Amino acid sequence: MKSPSVHQPVIIVGANLVGLSAALCLSKQRVPTIVLEKHAGISKHPRAIGFTSRTLEIYRRLGIADQIPEIPKDFNLMRARVESMTGKWFESTSWSDTDSSNKRSNQEEPAPKKQYSPSRGAALPQDQLEAILQAAAVERGVDIRRQHRVADVQQNAHSVTVTVVDPQEKETQIEGSYLIAADGNRSTVRELLHIPRNGRGHMQTMRSVLFRAPLEQYMQGVHQFNIDQPDLKAFMTTYNDGRWVLMFHDDVERDEPTLRSAINQAIGRSDLPVDIITTGRWDLAALVADTFQSGRVFLAGDAAHTLPPNRGGYGANTGIHDVDNLAWKLAAVLSGKSSPGLLDTYDAERRPVALLRHDQIFARADYKVHLDKATPAGKKLDDNAMEFGQLYLSKGFIGVDNNLPRALKPDEWAGQPGTHVPHFWVTQGGNPISILDVVGEDSWTLVSESAEWGDVVAQVNLRSLVTLKHVCIGRDVQFTDEGSFQEALGVSATGASLLRPDGYIAWRTKGMPANPVKCLNDVVAQVTFRVNSRQD
Repeated sequence: MKSPSVHQPVIIVGANLVGLSAALCLSKQRVPTIVLEKHAGISKHPRAIGFTSRTLEIYRRLGIADQIPEIPKDFNLMRARVESMTGKWFESTSWSDTDSSNKRSNQEEPAPKKQYSPSRGAALPQDQLEAILQAAAVERGVDIRRQHRVADVQQNAHSVTVTVVDPQEKETQIEGSYLIAADGNRSTVRELLHIPRNGRGHMQTMRSVLFRAPLEQYMQGVHQFNIDQPDLKAFMTTYNDGRWVLMFHDDVERDEPTLRSAINQAIGRSDLPVDIITTGRWDLAALVADTFQSGRVFLAGDAAHTLPPNRGGYGANTGIHDVDNLAWKLAAVLSGKSSPGLLDTYDAERRPVALLRHDQIFARADYKVHLDKATPAGKKLDDNAMEFGQLYLSKGFIGVDNNLPRALKPDEWAGQPGTHVPHFWVTQGGNPISILDVVGEDSWTLVSESAEWGDVVAQVNLRSLVTLKHVCIGRDVQFTDEGSFQEALGVSATGASLLRPDGYIAWRTKGMPANPVKCLNDVVAQVTFRVNSRQD
């Protein structure tokens, strides 16, 4: 093998939502990357459109959320079953897929809506979001190489070497300390590593046509349409920019006149201007890799878990959350502050999330039809629990066990280690901000109401390669939300919670320990997988 022509700490395969998000997460951690992408440009087909509040929280930390328009306040995404858009409408349902048994009667006052995040999510087409991510990555010095195809991956105890074919069909070798495979459902890297997948599997191959048409006046506040005609069963939705997609539940190739006829049939009239942009063919499948890590290679996004489009937005969002989990860990190991054992927590934390989301897709109305008769539908979990309250179980936490539920709403967890710190409002300098913006600076943070913890943190930092920051509620920021800080995190006035760089609660103590410096030092050594401590 030739000597590698380039060495970067992390190689990323795939310049899509997940790969570009990984590059930005690592850039914020000051870790250089090289991104390899086989396609020449961003796909013309927008694909995903719904990005959740947790995803927007990640982009807030990355400094790009202001470029992503959030969905309007009190917006409710509706789906209607119709004969055609301008024809007969049968019924409509909410995006949340709430059971009618859970709906309140007209005589009851609606329950106040708990705000679990400072962000509302976004309904932005994937191609537009990828353009934002790509521009930010280039501005921050990320080396993106398009039309570079991965031909082989080899690794040893110290590095990963990727054989790449460039646009001129020339082979080169690129070496990295680690590799993130974000190269999609048909991941070349996953196949080269012979990592199997399991799950519900392939359900059907679908065709779609992307088109532009002036249909806004017929929407009636609905964005998604199930077309239900004897000779046309299809799904149609808007990308909120004049573009629409019509998805066929079959694998039939249609010529342009046939596509135009189907579009007109779905609209219910044929006198509107329709501009066909492109067509697509894709597999509806649900598969999760048997492992998300093979040595120095990590699978993320569709390469790790192929999940069908659903109302919970589990596809692209789950992949973005993968790399948010992984990036700070890679940075900690590459900097020598943490041992490689920290990287083992990636699979332990993220794969159960993918498996739970796989199962939850089939617990919801849209996909129950795809279950085998012998496979009962599981219990449907609350959408807010799935978005904000999934539990991590790994050696990176103290105070978690297998007997805990896999997901609860943040207020039900009340600061349980293994869960994300709940959003609550504080004021800083007289301005209201989320606690997520106070602690979300990519460092380990100890949060308490007692100022005494400041001295404890300072003493631990003297001997630790991993530096903590201390946020004192009542001194550094004022708690302004309903309830109390103690209720939110399940501690007393003298207790504290230790938060990871990704906002997850690694440990908490209800009160001040007998020997707080030794206690906190031991905790930090365990949950950060600290390599060693500074000497006196």
